[in-house]
Amino acid sequence: MSKRDEIIVRSAIFYVAVAIAALSVAGRIVYLQVVEGEKWASMGESFVYRKDAVKANRGDILAADGRILASSVPYYSVYIDTRSTGMPDSVWNNGIEGLASGLSRLFGDKSAAAWRSELNGARNRGERYYLLRRRVSHNELKELRQLPIARHGRFRGGLIVQPEERRVLPHGSLAARTIGYITESSSGNVVGIEGAYDTELSGRDGIVVMQRLTGGDWLPLNDKGVVRPRDGYDIVSTIDIDLQDVAHTALLRQLSLHNARHGTAILMEVRTGDVKAIVNLEQGSDGRYYERYNYAVGESTEPGSTFKLPVLMAVLEEGVFKLNDTIDTGNGRINFYNATIRDSREGGYGAITLREVFEYSSNVGTAIAVTETFGQRPSAFVDRLYSMRLNERILDGALRGEGTPVIRYPGDQLWSGLSLPMMSHGYEVQQTPLQILTFYNAVANDGRMVRPRFVRGLSYKGSMVREYPVEVISSAIASRSTIREAREMLEGVVRNGTASNLLNDNYSIAGKTGTAQIANLRYGYRQGAGVSYQASFVGYFPADEPLYSAIVVVNAPSNSVYYGNLVAGPVFKEIADRVYSNYFFRNPATIALAGNGNSSNSNNNNNNKSSHPPVTLIAGGYASDFEIVAGMGRRERNSLTSPFVVPVISNDTIAIQPVMPEKGVVPEITGFSLRDALYILESNGWNVRFTGRGRVTRQSPGPGSRLREGATVYIELGI
Repeated sequence: MSKRDEIIVRSAIFYVAVAIAALSVAGRIVYLQVVEGEKWASMGESFVYRKDAVKANRGDILAADGRILASSVPYYSVYIDTRSTGMPDSVWNNGIEGLASGLSRLFGDKSAAAWRSELNGARNRGERYYLLRRRVSHNELKELRQLPIARHGRFRGGLIVQPEERRVLPHGSLAARTIGYITESSSGNVVGIEGAYDTELSGRDGIVVMQRLTGGDWLPLNDKGVVRPRDGYDIVSTIDIDLQDVAHTALLRQLSLHNARHGTAILMEVRTGDVKAIVNLEQGSDGRYYERYNYAVGESTEPGSTFKLPVLMAVLEEGVFKLNDTIDTGNGRINFYNATIRDSREGGYGAITLREVFEYSSNVGTAIAVTETFGQRPSAFVDRLYSMRLNERILDGALRGEGTPVIRYPGDQLWSGLSLPMMSHGYEVQQTPLQILTFYNAVANDGRMVRPRFVRGLSYKGSMVREYPVEVISSAIASRSTIREAREMLEGVVRNGTASNLLNDNYSIAGKTGTAQIANLRYGYRQGAGVSYQASFVGYFPADEPLYSAIVVVNAPSNSVYYGNLVAGPVFKEIADRVYSNYFFRNPATIALAGNGNSSNSNNNNNNKSSHPPVTLIAGGYASDFEIVAGMGRRERNSLTSPFVVPVISNDTIAIQPVMPEKGVVPEITGFSLRDALYILESNGWNVRFTGRGRVTRQSPGPGSRLREGATVYIELGI
């Protein structure tokens, strides 16, 4: 091959190689752009752009009147980069004294010298993320930003601020366990309303697009790609915070008096099942009481004598016994196999009616009635209890952690010949306080069992967007005749029986006491030093027209007093008294002011359902108007030192009392017209927000509350 041909061949090989390389590069470019274009574009964007979540504001939990029970408050964790690249040595050296003094003054936990030593030590170690303080409030952060070094900001001063939220309960421990919480961890707890309605409270997070700047900083990219967050709904609960306070105080006082282990109290609205107050208190190692566990919802125990109501209702439904039939309880002892059932009264009650068996809470009489009715067919007895829905959970997920009711069926592994007589007085069965209350509430509600309701609905920016209806579990737990007789028995307990200490002249109470030995993990049911008791009272009021039901359970009272009427009854009575005074007596639609009530009039009213004398409806207000309505003379008016008055009832007379509000103290205005209420409240420098029409039926804050000038008073009007 000639030299020329050799050159041509080499050149051809070179050009072919170059062409192949060029085609390979072109093919790779096409592949990257067409096939993997999206992949590499997104990777490139990840170095230039990123998407950050914009946290939605968590909704509040509100009381029934709109007051806040739980809310999120902004807090901050504050750090300092002691070796920030933008911080000259002069900034640190000239400002460390002022920063240390400011931190000592602001937080108060360390001296200025201690702060100076710690900060200089952190700088010498080169710490880039030194923690100054967690849970710094917004006002504290504003002050901190004015201190030397910190006032220079992120780069020249090294100040790093991380925002966070903290859930706070403005009313402290009131209903704290029912309000609940969520702990942020892999094994976190989900408790109460916070847990049950987490999705509704959380809202929906938004998205913002950030762009990387030279130097590595990130900046929001205008509105491009922004998805705005939707804040969470507010949860409007059924809790009445004033009644919650009353129930909490009453239960705490009684637990402390009897040195009890724990206790619970629940107040429920009869028609709706709305839980107006729920208290759970447990004794800590320091002897004080705390809301640590929801015993009302979660603790399923043997209820004792409060279970006699469904037991005797089952007996009455069979028609074997009537209320006035006589049962011979003998000397108060009866044997079943190797066990003896006893009455609390020494020597027994002898021959008494079935009505009196319930009123006196005779264990022997109840056991005789049950065994004579169902002894040969125990399954019929349990079927009756099941038909009353006593074997079912009743919350349907409204709150987590509901205790499981236990009512065994004949043939179960633990069923025995003793089961029937033991179940008759509340043993070998288990119920939570809320389950027992729901049953009694159904009796008060003419047999209609409604599901306990803790949440009325969802609110968004002040407007209700969803309301949860009243849920009916059973339209009739028993026949009308049996419900009527059950209510008679419950009224008899207070009028003639074990709860006669709750009888009063103002309103009627119907209910049942309960005293049960509870199983102690160490001693079981053994008598003597190791025995534990559970005292309870459950019922409703007013007995003739029930509006509210309530249960009080006190576990392990240890000061030698453990009967339900003495331990739990007073708490029930204190709650009922407050409800009566706030919602019956002071409501102008139901205030009954007695007339003359002389003997001749009283004799003429013997056939009426109520023995109360004729009434006059009247409410407080402007003194001159009040005189005309009440028929009072001018002489009394001249002695008044206030233009506004309220009625004061004493037996069969009406007196008037001037309204003279102390500066900064909210007066009692229930029953006043809107005009008078506005005058009184605005004269004290408060703002007023009102709903409804008519006269004031409810006010918040309540009478006696102290308010600063410019605060808001909420009033509700009604006919």
